Amino acid sequence: HLLLFLLFVGPFNCFASYSRATELFYSLNEGLPAGVLIGSLARDLRLPTAGGQHPAVPQPPLSFTLASRGLGGQYVQLDNRSGELHTSAVEIDREALCVESSGTTVFGGADAASSSSSPSSESCLLLLDVLVLPQEYFRLVKVKIAIRDVNDNAPRFPVPHIHLSVPENAPVNTRLAIEHPALDPDVGTNSVQTYRLRDNYGVFTLDVEENESGERTPYLIVMGALDRETREEYVTVIVAEDGGTPPLVGSATLTIGISDINDNCPQFSDSQLNITLYGNSSLGTHVATVHAVDMDLGSNAQITYSYSQKVPQPSRDLFHLDETTGAITLSSKVDGDTPRLHRLIILGNGPGCIPAVITVLVTIIKVMMRPPEVVPRFIANEAEGVVYLKELEPINTPIAFFTIKDPDEKYKVSCYLDGDGPFRLSPYKPYNNEYLLETTKPLDYETQQLYEVSVVAWNSEGFHVNKAVKIQVLDDNDNSPVFSQQLIELSIEENNVPNAFLTKLHATDADSGERGQVSYFLGPDAPSYFSLDKTTGVLTVSTQLDREEKEKYRYTVKAVDSGFPPREAIATVTITVLDKNDNSPRFINKDFSFFVPENFPGFGEIGVISVTDADAGQNGWVALSVLNGSDIFVIDTGKGVLRAKVSLDREQQSSYILWIEAVDGGDPALSSTAKITILLLDINDNPPLVLFPQSNMSYLLVLPSTLPGSPITEVYAVDKDTGMNAVIAYSIIGRRGPRPESFRIDPKTGNITLEESLMQNDYGLYRLLVKVSDHGYPEPLHSTVMVNLFVNDTVSNESYIESLLRKEPDISIEEKQPQISIEPTHKKIESTSCMPMLVALSIISLGSIALVTGMGIYICLRKGKNHHGADENLEVQIPLNGRINLHMLEKKPMEISNI
Repeated sequence: HLLLFLLFVGPFNCFASYSRATELFYSLNEGLPAGVLIGSLARDLRLPTAGGQHPAVPQPPLSFTLASRGLGGQYVQLDNRSGELHTSAVEIDREALCVESSGTTVFGGADAASSSSSPSSESCLLLLDVLVLPQEYFRLVKVKIAIRDVNDNAPRFPVPHIHLSVPENAPVNTRLAIEHPALDPDVGTNSVQTYRLRDNYGVFTLDVEENESGERTPYLIVMGALDRETREEYVTVIVAEDGGTPPLVGSATLTIGISDINDNCPQFSDSQLNITLYGNSSLGTHVATVHAVDMDLGSNAQITYSYSQKVPQPSRDLFHLDETTGAITLSSKVDGDTPRLHRLIILGNGPGCIPAVITVLVTIIKVMMRPPEVVPRFIANEAEGVVYLKELEPINTPIAFFTIKDPDEKYKVSCYLDGDGPFRLSPYKPYNNEYLLETTKPLDYETQQLYEVSVVAWNSEGFHVNKAVKIQVLDDNDNSPVFSQQLIELSIEENNVPNAFLTKLHATDADSGERGQVSYFLGPDAPSYFSLDKTTGVLTVSTQLDREEKEKYRYTVKAVDSGFPPREAIATVTITVLDKNDNSPRFINKDFSFFVPENFPGFGEIGVISVTDADAGQNGWVALSVLNGSDIFVIDTGKGVLRAKVSLDREQQSSYILWIEAVDGGDPALSSTAKITILLLDINDNPPLVLFPQSNMSYLLVLPSTLPGSPITEVYAVDKDTGMNAVIAYSIIGRRGPRPESFRIDPKTGNITLEESLMQNDYGLYRLLVKVSDHGYPEPLHSTVMVNLFVNDTVSNESYIESLLRKEPDISIEEKQPQISIEPTHKKIESTSCMPMLVALSIISLGSIALVTGMGIYICLRKGKNHHGADENLEVQIPLNGRINLHMLEKKPMEISNI
């Protein structure tokens, strides 16, 4: 829409648009975050805003739009209303945008190729075209943003190692350019400013030269004398530093090689050699060797040898000089005319040098006879005078034949073997002057590798000739590797890091070459998580070891040489895994339950708390303690025996819950807890407690009209024990009265009922001794109580009854156990006729009704007079043996009526 609008209004406002073009210039640092304000176009263009100079006149809203979003548009955010220009989320990197190192680099819109005179020569510009609308304020704004450099790049050398060659004769202040200067993408003072050497060795320094384009090149300056023969190389570090704040540095290794020049000449160590030569020496006999030394290198150190012009030609012809090696040999035969003394002046020639001079004086001793001849014929392998024998060759292995003879055939020649070694030189019969050199015992390469012996021949005139023989012993794979220790004992703490180092095995092999190279291998019994480096013998373990899983490892390792066939040695490795405190104490059970009879004696053993700790030593030592209830319970730390300090009473507390803590002896210590439940088992330690009747001196009035089977009273008791110890049985063990068997007690409930009808002669005081017994084991406990029943129509004389109660009753004890399941027994009534019985019962019934009516009236009249006191709580235990002593207590009679 904006482009269509411009196309429409453009032809009519072309002149106005161009005349109102404006240019704005901003600058900012590279690397700024998003949202940093670059500038406000509306303010910098002085455009009117709402509420400006004429607030009464409504102003159309301004609109700011980027004409195109080229490369520069991605780095800025333009607010369409306010005209504020901010940095975007894309960070500006000046070095990435402006890759040119000189001039002004421009990134932006349509005229990106243009530049402004405002920025400096090192500017990096972003160009933006901004359209301002509406039409009244329309203009095209050229926005130029100069990106300022910050020191965000350190100098960097293009190569890590720089090599520079300096001739050893370089004079002081010689300048050598370093071809690989450091690079820094930053510009200005943020670029490379200085160079320095970390170690100048006192003979070097650095200088920096800047060319017209601003490039700085370091130069190495020689500050002292150099001598390649003293030191041929200097290694230091060159450091480049920029001018930022703080400065950044980069470095590279600088190797300064000192190149050789021909500043040394050949030199002989001696000025003269004295040599004696026998006149009968054969052609080619070595006379002497001269050797000169030149400290230079390469072609500068090449030496050639030659005779001086002062050496006469006969001497030159007699002795040959090798110009390369300096060896002097006899080149012609010595005869009687040959001079006895020869002065050989030899020159050592070097390039550009004055020759070095040495004099060799050769004295020839004339011999009238020829020496014996020793002619060898080798049987064993021989090369250049060296015989090669394998070790372990059998005894009497032949080495060579030697023929001994006199050239003049005038003298007797003998010979012998000179030198140490297992060799023998003996005549080889049946031939004359033939001798055989052979071994006397097997050779051992590991004992001695080289022997030098001589076959010495001399004639009867005492003239000796030596023939030297070198015997080189060849190695064979006759030695197995040998471990430094046959038993390798190691230890490592458990929970080690993976691939932990254990040890480095070492085995030696006395053989040479490949036969003595040892490789290491694990035996078949080694666990898979152990590794042994084949070459170095380093033994490692790839996983964590757990002592509690396995404490000892024992396996074999092998050392194998590279001979054919290979030989091996075996050693045993034992590894002890050392304990760490990585296991908490562990109870056999999380919860322990103990059943203890009450009244258990103090400090008796309640139970044993079993706890283990998988660790060893002090880490596995466990101490037990009671966290709660320590005032009652105590635990044996070592044995885990739980005890109570006091006797426990189930009736006071039936159970206890304890928490036991187990702490090991590690550092730091580990702990765990367990729950202990102690349940007290009841024992029969409480006799039944009679709650009713409350006293042995109380009594109850029983009317004679009470019907058989009617409940009279009850005996009520409780037992603090539980279970069978609290099951109570009631029984009457003693009776006294007119007809004491008239009353019965229920063994379960303790209810006392009337068994038979009461007659006239049954009136009076009944005393029932009731035994209340539990079913405890092993010994039941019991209590007794006296139940007093007064059978009468009324209580007319209380003092009389009380006097009867105070008397000690004469009651015989019935020794029988109560039976809870006992059913009441009824007396059998024998009758011969039903009719007389019915008549008698009718008369008795009418009399009883009249009697009850009269007693009711009487009781009502007496109710106001009689005062019934409260029952007293009194528990009386009556012994079952002997007579009964009753304490006389003042009690009021209790009334009962049967309906």
